[in-house]
Amino acid sequence: MSEPNDATFDIVILGGGSGGYATALRAVQLGLTVALIEKGKLGGTCLHNGCIPTKALLHAAEVADQTRDAEQFGVKAELVGIDITAVNSYKDGVVARLYKGLQGMLKSNKSITIVEGHGRLVAPNAVEVDGKRYTGRNVVLASGSYAKSLPGLEIDGERVITSDHALVLDRVPSSAIVLGGGVIGVEFASVWKSFGVDVTIIEALPRLVAAEDEESSKALERAFRRRKINFKVGKPFEKVEKTDNGVKVTIAGGETVEAELLLVAVGRGPNTADLGYEQQGVKMDRGYVLTDERLRTSVPNVYAVGDIVPGLQLAHRGFQQGIFVAEEIAGQNPAVIDEAGIPRVTYCDPELASVGLTEAKAKEQYGADKVKTYNYNLGGNGKSQILKTAGFVKLVRVDDGPVVGVHMVGARVGELVGEAQLIYNWEAYPGEVAQLVHAHPTQNEALGEAHLALAGKPLHAHG
Repeated sequence: MSEPNDATFDIVILGGGSGGYATALRAVQLGLTVALIEKGKLGGTCLHNGCIPTKALLHAAEVADQTRDAEQFGVKAELVGIDITAVNSYKDGVVARLYKGLQGMLKSNKSITIVEGHGRLVAPNAVEVDGKRYTGRNVVLASGSYAKSLPGLEIDGERVITSDHALVLDRVPSSAIVLGGGVIGVEFASVWKSFGVDVTIIEALPRLVAAEDEESSKALERAFRRRKINFKVGKPFEKVEKTDNGVKVTIAGGETVEAELLLVAVGRGPNTADLGYEQQGVKMDRGYVLTDERLRTSVPNVYAVGDIVPGLQLAHRGFQQGIFVAEEIAGQNPAVIDEAGIPRVTYCDPELASVGLTEAKAKEQYGADKVKTYNYNLGGNGKSQILKTAGFVKLVRVDDGPVVGVHMVGARVGELVGEAQLIYNWEAYPGEVAQLVHAHPTQNEALGEAHLALAGKPLHAHG
């Protein structure tokens, strides 16, 4: 095995997803040389198997629902059906355009050496690809994640599938069971229901999207009941059997559910097996790479970003961590990323968006008597009535202190989370946000109205 040492860089990055390529782009802006190693396609899970293709499906689903419900807006339209080949063509076109742009940006940069192939950490400062060593003064581990299953639950790619398979299905199933009521599960359930599929979600935890504020979970469950999306919470999975027409799933208590296929959406695992991390002294926990708040691993000059670092598995988190690590290596001493300050969006119908602490977490941190909440119903918001959406903006604040959590439910509320993260990250008081002018008529006004109410001057407040 040859080990040439002429390939030396300021940073060697293992993985070209959101975290890896952000590290590369920011590093070269700061005058550093980079080797970016990727075995698959640049852009990683988010671009090819996650955020982008799923959101394209969700938009197609929204168009289907708008067509189905057009008459309530005085528009005569008929939903003839779903052409899944055309839907996939639209989805793939979006991905292809973004991929081409990303490739062009990275490959045209002379300070970035792109290495295609399977990389492995073979020394604390070196990654090997096909027998060639790439040495880095610093190494960034950004190897991403994979769709997980449960012990004893075999994925066959046909009747028992993951989100990867669901994104390339060549048909609309007549019925589906979704195992897992987290973000991925509720998004696919939402798409399939809009496409006319009979859907049942099975979730072991007591509520859907259990990581969100309890009121957001309850609102989503109410909306799913209205949409006739079936769900069973607090019901752990026991087994799946093949039937003549699909699958039969048994859940706790012996209850069974049958459908054409089973989507296993129990989260994503860290892609760290057989990459040499532990052998080189990198401390791990259940496959995740442990880091300090500055994203340094237990090995000097080795950093980790993205889904392999414990915490939220979000593309924009990995992206921001990549920028942070590049600046850290360049000696810029960037501000530590507050994990609670990262915006979270679930793109089902209705959307959920949040930033900061849930009411329960805030009470745990500050004491129940120190926490105040306010729930502004979108019934009082003109644009929400125009869109015929229901939901709320819920604020969580510390008594005589800043807003520490913003939780929103309703159509398009994901677009409001930008201001919400400024409110949380800049530790704004309700009165400070209340004095800002919010354009009328927009859903954004709901944030303004909620803060007016919490500041003691409610105007359009509805219970």
